[in-house]
Amino acid sequence: MSNLAILVVDDDPVTRALLTKRLIGAEHTVDTAEDGVIAIEKIGSQFYDVILTDLIMPGGVDGIGVLEEAKRVNLKTEVILITAHASVDNAIEAMKKGAVDYLQKPINFDELFLRLEKILNLKMLVKNASDLREAMDVTEKTSGETIQDLEIMLAEMNTRLEAIKAALLQEDTPLETRVQMALERLEG
Repeated sequence: MSNLAILVVDDDPVTRALLTKRLIGAEHTVDTAEDGVIAIEKIGSQFYDVILTDLIMPGGVDGIGVLEEAKRVNLKTEVILITAHASVDNAIEAMKKGAVDYLQKPINFDELFLRLEKILNLKMLVKNASDLREAMDVTEKTSGETIQDLEIMLAEMNTRLEAIKAALLQEDTPLETRVQMALERLEG
């Protein structure tokens, strides 16, 4: 995973175009929506690693609405809210509802790319942990099967050894016959 699938949601076409150009230049896959209603339609039909959404948009669905729908559809989608009207209350509300971060306009692209890099690193760590858990599960299952097979083999060997011991301890039988019986039990 070297890039992120990003949905840019903003009613301002200049902001959408600027974000799209910069994100594609950083080798991310970018889709856009000009309002929250279109964003919600796209969220319902495609997975996005990150959604960059303006907080205040016309059309009945604002950035908080996009955030809520994104988290309802897939908790793995990270949402960064962008606004020109930043306030501590808005930031707290967004974080409580699951936003990973909050940016002010005009967008500082160094800050944005740093946050996207952190999201990418976190997603890679989660994937690596998941891969490791899967490998551990396979190893555990395989080792369990191997131990079970070894226990069966050990039980069979013990049974044969007991039969060989019994054959060799038959004192009323000639030694050659006892050895022959032990060899037959050894072969199985």
